[in-house]
Amino acid sequence: MQHEEAIGRSALRKASLRLLPLIAIGYGIAYMDRVNISFAALQMNRDLHFSASVYGFGAGLFFLSYAACEVPSNLLLVRFGARRLARIMFTWGLLSIGMLFVKTPHQFYAVRFLLGVAEAGFFPGIIYYLSRWFPLAYRARAVSRFYISLPLSSVVMGGLAGLLLHLGGRGGMAGWQWLFFIEGLPALVLSLVYLCCLPDSPDKAGWLNAEEVAWLREALRRDDAATDAVHGGSEVLHALRQGRVWVLGLFLLCLYLGFYGYTFSAPAMIQNVTGLSVTRVGFVVAFLGIINAIAMLLNGAHSDRTGERHYHVGIPCGLMAAGFVMAGLSTRPAIVLTGFALVGIGTCAVNAVVWSIPTEFLCGKSAAAGIAAINMIAILGGFLGPYWIGLAKDFTGDYQRGLLTLVVPSLLAMLIIFSIRRDALRRKARGAAPC
Repeated sequence: MQHEEAIGRSALRKASLRLLPLIAIGYGIAYMDRVNISFAALQMNRDLHFSASVYGFGAGLFFLSYAACEVPSNLLLVRFGARRLARIMFTWGLLSIGMLFVKTPHQFYAVRFLLGVAEAGFFPGIIYYLSRWFPLAYRARAVSRFYISLPLSSVVMGGLAGLLLHLGGRGGMAGWQWLFFIEGLPALVLSLVYLCCLPDSPDKAGWLNAEEVAWLREALRRDDAATDAVHGGSEVLHALRQGRVWVLGLFLLCLYLGFYGYTFSAPAMIQNVTGLSVTRVGFVVAFLGIINAIAMLLNGAHSDRTGERHYHVGIPCGLMAAGFVMAGLSTRPAIVLTGFALVGIGTCAVNAVVWSIPTEFLCGKSAAAGIAAINMIAILGGFLGPYWIGLAKDFTGDYQRGLLTLVVPSLLAMLIIFSIRRDALRRKARGAAPC
């Protein structure tokens, strides 16, 4: 038994060291290229005469095309393996750089829409990919260790933004154009690394020995068997017929509506309430990113140690709601920034744990389709949130009232996750199969 445990620890350690840093860097770049317009907007909206609602609509449009392409893109990952992630990354890198050529609202809308098409499937693809490497008992930690790149990318983006925006005038480009150009390049480079360094499965990893491969294969087989998985052509329909898939999607839609509504206007809101320069706003965003990263790691590790998922998701939703109340009712910098910190802490703590839930009742192609369907529904919040905040800003003249309305989806998300918990307890009491 001790020998078997040592083999398992060795296999998981190798997988963590070989895979998670690459995946974390890739997702960090994806998030940065998705939301770096929040910093570019400090100059771009003025230069191109974009209103808050034009900007909000364009920022959110990314998520509509992303949602539409989510499920087919993830199913292609099952067929073509990790090479699919490399293609996704290369394409979105080109389009992110292409943002520097935008001149009109319609061009802005078109590039953001295409960027969503290009990136579709990357995040759910990663979640599915990790489910083929890490057994369920270790999955929240694996997710939190790559997902930590989301708040840490804010650190990098915040630190770089001020420097890049001050390059305006060099090479005949504005500062916001330099920002898109420089921050789009890493995706192109890393796509080649993914192509060479991400094996499709433990069987194809030369850095695992035969015993380690066998241990991972058996551990994953036991997890799959526990899901009462459906095999064959009905796997996709099996996932899409699961009520839990759609309820989790609704939960994350509420969560993302608040988070992305805040995120895409955060630099402008921080600058408005504090009067800080662009560079110092970047440092504030970077500091908040560090706090969020710590919250993500701690919540993911504690959830795995206790084996509990739902309270580790529901309580952070309450923190988000409190944060929106503070930011929406006060204009004092200390209170508003504390509110923003609670929003980020809550969101990152949720994301460290919530993606372990669908792989408790889905596996194989069902998991790929189910995770993609959940994210497809959820990501619509990324369209609604920024567009709503932009409209509220144009209508009321400030961000405060729009922020206050985001309390509602945060509380609704908390209620939904506790209803999921009740359903899970009833199933367990009846002795029902996970699926």
